[in-house]
Amino acid sequence: MNFIVSARTDIGISKSTNQDSLSMRVINTSHQGRMVMAVLCDGMGGLEKGEVASASVIRAFDDWMWNVLPGMCSVPLNENVIRDQWTQIIINQNQTIKFYGARQGVKLGTTAVVMLLTQDRYFVLNVGDSRAYEIREGVKQITADQTFIAREIALGNMTEEQAKTDARRNVLLQCVGASDEVYPDFFTGAVLPDTVYMLCSDGFRHEISPEEIYQKLCPAVLMDEYSINTNAEALIELNKSRSERDNISVSVIRTF
Repeated sequence: MNFIVSARTDIGISKSTNQDSLSMRVINTSHQGRMVMAVLCDGMGGLEKGEVASASVIRAFDDWMWNVLPGMCSVPLNENVIRDQWTQIIINQNQTIKFYGARQGVKLGTTAVVMLLTQDRYFVLNVGDSRAYEIREGVKQITADQTFIAREIALGNMTEEQAKTDARRNVLLQCVGASDEVYPDFFTGAVLPDTVYMLCSDGFRHEISPEEIYQKLCPAVLMDEYSINTNAEALIELNKSRSERDNISVSVIRTF
């Protein structure tokens, strides 16, 4: 399995700082072949400190990738071990960011969506409402939003159409650094050839439809680095043209 990748972020049309943070690495291993590690965090906080929270989580997972993952690659990767290690990173970051906020007198936090693609399996962790998708014959959401709206829809108290305009659509149930306790969700599945895997912040998806995402990011149109970068940027600009006011971030991985 080979990969082409793109990671793009944009401050958007209204904010003075970009509080999103991204990391994307293609990793060559001697025992397991090529892998991709992608992390996307959407920070939020007073005094424009959201970028501190999001960058802290990125650094923690980068540290795991460089210092822990290589030692795990001599044998098949264990799903339970990855889940436990990633969950502990999130728990530690929740405390670290919370203590930093208390010292600074501000409340800050971040969502987190993390993906590791190997030659045959993907592993995904999620806190908040940043998302991971699989794009093949359609656009399939891998993660489940940890939001008030998603919970109300799951309970049958609200429809998808009502959720689109509800004032509480950005209310998070969990946030790294702003929750007393944090419980990440974890997902795994088969990595498929000729498939696109996408991570995005909520600012990337509010103003565009799944059909528009598929048109620009389906496997059939992403054949090289130029097309993947160009089409990701086109969707960011489409969001901005429709007055999306948040920071906008997207990471794209195309398998061959």
